[in-house]
Amino acid sequence: MSETALSTRRTRLRLVNLSDVNTIHHLHSLPETDEFNTPGLPANIEETKAIIEPWISENKSLEKPSYIFVIEEKLDRDFIGIIGLKQWSKKHRRGELWYKLLPKHWNKGFATEVLTEMIDFGFDELNLHRLQAGCAVENVRSIKVLEKVGMIREGRGRQILPLKSGWSDNFEYSILETDKRKLSTKKD
Repeated sequence: MSETALSTRRTRLRLVNLSDVNTIHHLHSLPETDEFNTPGLPANIEETKAIIEPWISENKSLEKPSYIFVIEEKLDRDFIGIIGLKQWSKKHRRGELWYKLLPKHWNKGFATEVLTEMIDFGFDELNLHRLQAGCAVENVRSIKVLEKVGMIREGRGRQILPLKSGWSDNFEYSILETDKRKLSTKKD
């Protein structure tokens, strides 16, 4: 799976490579996308490069511990954002999902579409048992997306996220391979 690529009705997901550093730097540099994310704004492009180089190394591994994808519009290859799936040990068959989109692509269904594809990928291709995600309790947009794709809120981590605005609680979500997938791209 060294050349893993996925697609949805409107998007193409391809593994991150070094040529993506400028677009990812732009994404990470926006105050709107930083509001509920813990890394903070990068000081310069070298800081962004240092973030994505391990992703690229992992993407080249035969046994990938994580899959980090660039999300592009299918027709014009316009950069939409990034999405990742971090795998835990094989024994646990668990993965953690995360995503970040450019604000101009918010409220258009892209997050729901690509997250649905990643859930299917995690269960159907990677043979995972459990996928989880978390989001700041004030991040209403992500809460709606996670619930729309069928993830269940399991709990609340108290003051776990060091955000720019201060410590934030985190809602914890999951979906199991045995749960009904509300928006699966796969046919029943």
